[in-house]
Amino acid sequence: MRTLRVLGAAGAAMMLATAATATAAGATAAPGPPTPKPQLTDAAVGKAVDRLDATITDMMKRTGVPGVSVAVVHNDEVIHLKGFGLRRTGEGAKVDPDTVFQIASLSKPVSSTVVAGTLTSPEEWDRHVPLPGFSLKDPWVTDHVTTADLFSHRSGLPDHAGDLLEDLGYDQAYILDHLRLLPLAPFRSSYAYTNFGLTAAAEAIARAHGTSWQKLAQDTLFKPAGMTRTSTEFAAFERARDKAATHVRNPDGTWSPRFARDPDAQSPAGGVSSTARDMSRWLRLQLAEGTLDGRRIVAQDTLARTHVPEVVSQPPATPTATTGFYGLGWNVSYDQAGRLRLSHSGAFELGANTNVTMLPLERLGIVVLTNGAPVGLADAVALDFFDFAEHGKATTDWLGLTGALYAQLNDAGRSPTDYAHPPAGAKPAQENGAYTGTYDNPYYGKATVTANPEGDGLTLALGPKPLRFPLTHHDGDVFSFETVGENAVGRTGVTFSDGTLRVEYLDADHLGTFTKQ
Repeated sequence: MRTLRVLGAAGAAMMLATAATATAAGATAAPGPPTPKPQLTDAAVGKAVDRLDATITDMMKRTGVPGVSVAVVHNDEVIHLKGFGLRRTGEGAKVDPDTVFQIASLSKPVSSTVVAGTLTSPEEWDRHVPLPGFSLKDPWVTDHVTTADLFSHRSGLPDHAGDLLEDLGYDQAYILDHLRLLPLAPFRSSYAYTNFGLTAAAEAIARAHGTSWQKLAQDTLFKPAGMTRTSTEFAAFERARDKAATHVRNPDGTWSPRFARDPDAQSPAGGVSSTARDMSRWLRLQLAEGTLDGRRIVAQDTLARTHVPEVVSQPPATPTATTGFYGLGWNVSYDQAGRLRLSHSGAFELGANTNVTMLPLERLGIVVLTNGAPVGLADAVALDFFDFAEHGKATTDWLGLTGALYAQLNDAGRSPTDYAHPPAGAKPAQENGAYTGTYDNPYYGKATVTANPEGDGLTLALGPKPLRFPLTHHDGDVFSFETVGENAVGRTGVTFSDGTLRVEYLDADHLGTFTKQ
């Protein structure tokens, strides 16, 4: 699952403090930065809401995204709740506030809310909670990594660790067990976004409470908050009658529901499905510091800890640039007025894009759910809304900006080699028998290369099912195949050499070489 991690949310990297009090009789410390004050009037927010429908409709027209559902909360009231477009192209059912969407990585702040609801003090975030079957390459890190470390992506695991195993069909137990083979960056001083690191932390909390993650989420948050259409299980999304199918864009610009994304293996990180109405209740709880309809659902102090910067996620590129932080399941930043800004995006390349953005000081938040692969619409709606509320106008073409950033992210993992076109003077391949056989890899498991029955090529099989990929000859002992799944990167290379095969897109952490048995 790819995620645009900080997109537009990072503000000035300044921590706020109230004026210092006397530290000793007759001695007063120098005053700190002034406490920020609310700046958005009801009228300003109202004008931004009045413009919202036209903004969404225009962005849907520009992108073709089939369906959108949105909720806006201000001063503990849901002031806008509406659906737009179609649940599924080719059918007439409309999106409404109760349409269930897969929310992708917006699951992370929802899951951190669940964990906050199980803890008795903020300090418990800093405890090591072991999970049988999960360890890291360094035994010391394994024994000391905390819930906060894993929820803030500072464990040292590589970026998106384990995601490719999920694409190949491995289950959660296999993936968590094999994270021990991955190289680690410096512990607590490096940031790398890892779905399965966060998943391990959440599953450890559930195990410590003698229950499953799904039941813990229901009992701790969804039921008490009245989020009746929210679940952490893909089967529940599939059963929903009013649900938004996931869509991807075709080469001609149209959209089709071609794929189903089952994220159960990384459920706490990306497996939540919900509605705009349910998410508005969660927004109210967040902005009311853990209370909802006069009831305490989550302790104020354990929830507040999730909003605190834990690690720098986006260092400033220049001396005047802003800094982005990551908290516990949240992107955390501070704007030029010193106000805390919380956000998170969610993106399934197989067909979903979501965003939540909040200014807690203003008691204002928006959630945007879409049923199209990420082209920037969800993020742009949120950014445009806050921009208009603060400035009375949109100061940037947010859709143009976010769309370009998502396009850049998608292109980042593609091979520099054009495997679709063999080079001039390409060398011929050897006989099929030089390549066929079974190969093994401690991380990715078994790979099998077989000759096609018609004798017209080779097929590579990967994963536990397995998945089968026809190989296309490129040059000499180099072949290629078209990748599939959430983290597909187009064509990737397969190089045979001295009894090994190396799969290029699996080799980012130097674990992509298989040895012939």
